[in-house]
Amino acid sequence: MANGIIIIDKPEGWTSMDVCAKLRGVFHEKRIGHGGTLDPMATGVLPVFVGRATRAVEFATESRKEYIAGIKLGVVTNTQDTSGEILEEHPVSVAREQLPNLLERFTGDLEQLPPMYSAIKIKGKKLYELARKGQEVERKPRSIHIYALELLGESSLGDPLLRVECSKGTYVRTLCHDLGQALGCGACMSALRRTRAAGFSLEDAVSLEQVLTAEDPIALLRPVDCFFARSGWKGSLTVRPAAEKVLRNGGQAPISEADGEWRVYSQSGEFLGLGSSQRARLRLIKSFFEV
Repeated sequence: MANGIIIIDKPEGWTSMDVCAKLRGVFHEKRIGHGGTLDPMATGVLPVFVGRATRAVEFATESRKEYIAGIKLGVVTNTQDTSGEILEEHPVSVAREQLPNLLERFTGDLEQLPPMYSAIKIKGKKLYELARKGQEVERKPRSIHIYALELLGESSLGDPLLRVECSKGTYVRTLCHDLGQALGCGACMSALRRTRAAGFSLEDAVSLEQVLTAEDPIALLRPVDCFFARSGWKGSLTVRPAAEKVLRNGGQAPISEADGEWRVYSQSGEFLGLGSSQRARLRLIKSFFEV
C-alpha cells in the first residue's frame, strides 16, 4: 500500500491535477492530492500526497512558497501571462530602470484582486469558465503577504527575473500585472518556476519521467512526518503501547511531558499523527495510521 509524499518537478503543459491523475495509475491509489496548484505554463515544486498522507494536504497548502518569475514589460494580456490574448502594448522606455526601486512597495501585506482566469468559484462557477465566455464578475480583493521580492537578472529572452517569496493565495501573474500598472507600461508574467513549497525545494524533487521509469516507484515516497518535521512541528513524542491503544481509539492518554503540540510515534516507530497535550493528557488532532 502506497503512503507518503513525493515532490514532483512539474513539467510545463501539465496541470497539477494531470500530475495527480498520472500518479494514481503509478501507485494504484485513488487517494492522491497536491499541496498547491501550479498553472500549466508553470514548472517546479509540486508536493503530492499519496494514500493516508493526503490528510496532510490542508497543512501543506497553508505554507509559504517561493517562485522565480519572468516579467514581460510593455504587454498586458487577459490572463496576465504570455499564454493569453494581448490587450495592450506600450513602449517600456525607462520602466526597466524603475523596476528595482518599485519592489519594496510590493513587499509586505498587500491586497490583491484575483484574476478572472483563476479557479476561484463565485456562485458555484469557476472564474476562468466565465472568463472564457467573455464575462467578468466583481471579485473581492484578498489579503496576501510578500515576504521577499528581488530582481535576479534577466531570462534568456531578456525579461527581468524576480524571486518571489509569498503567502498562500498569491497570484504571481497578478503581481507582475500590478507591477506593470505601477510602472505605467503594463506587464505580464512570461515564465514561472516554483522553487519551494511545503518546506521542500527543487533539490528534493524528481521528474515525472523518473517516477514513470522507476522499478519501484513506492521507494521514491517520503514519509509524511518529514513534512511536519520541516514545517513547525519540531517536537516528537513516543508513546507506550497502552497509550497508543487509547489514542488509536480516539481517547486521551496520560503523559508526563509539558503541554504542547507533537509528532506522535508508537514504540515501533510508526507515525501515529499530530498530537496536542494539555494538563498531562495527550490527544490526536490528526491521525495518520491506517484504520
